[in-house]
Amino acid sequence: MTGPPASPHDDDAGLIARSLEEPETFAGLYDRHAPEIHRYAARRLGTSTADDITADTFLIAFRTRHRYDGSRRSARPWLYGIAANLIGKHRRGEERGLRALARTGRDPVADSWSERCDERISARTPLASALATLSPGDRHVLLLVAWADLAYQEVAEALGIPLGTVRSRLNRARRKVREALGADPSFTPDAMELTSSWTK
Repeated sequence: MTGPPASPHDDDAGLIARSLEEPETFAGLYDRHAPEIHRYAARRLGTSTADDITADTFLIAFRTRHRYDGSRRSARPWLYGIAANLIGKHRRGEERGLRALARTGRDPVADSWSERCDERISARTPLASALATLSPGDRHVLLLVAWADLAYQEVAEALGIPLGTVRSRLNRARRKVREALGADPSFTPDAMELTSSWTK
């Protein structure tokens, strides 16, 4: 039996609560958030892996929805947290891709990145090298802020870490990226503009 469709006015918490009785309404959460989760995973691991990460993120979310904290009206941090854990299992592949980009200037994930051009790819070469040197925890925090556009509190919720840890990891990651980019003579001021949000 099919229940009523999810209302666009339902917040995420309400939609998840409804899905406990009407599982088909969980599709509304997928419709709202799957494209951005997929884009984030694709930037980190490539399109084919992003398909799997996105599917697994929502499968895990569906199976664990009974544990969702209904006081959190937006499910974005929860979903990004699941995706980050799944991406973490692919850490070696991500680091290999970043090192390949840093070494060759060819981005193995570039086909999944939107609106690319030669200047942006060349700007990513030193950036990829800098990202590859970060610890997985620092990289997760930096990329959730820079690519997923999550606020610090949302990153803390996504990764299940204190807000102070988010701030210290982000500070450390930005400092390391700034140092790495500042030391690279091929990283021009124009290229720096492409990544200003990474380092401030």
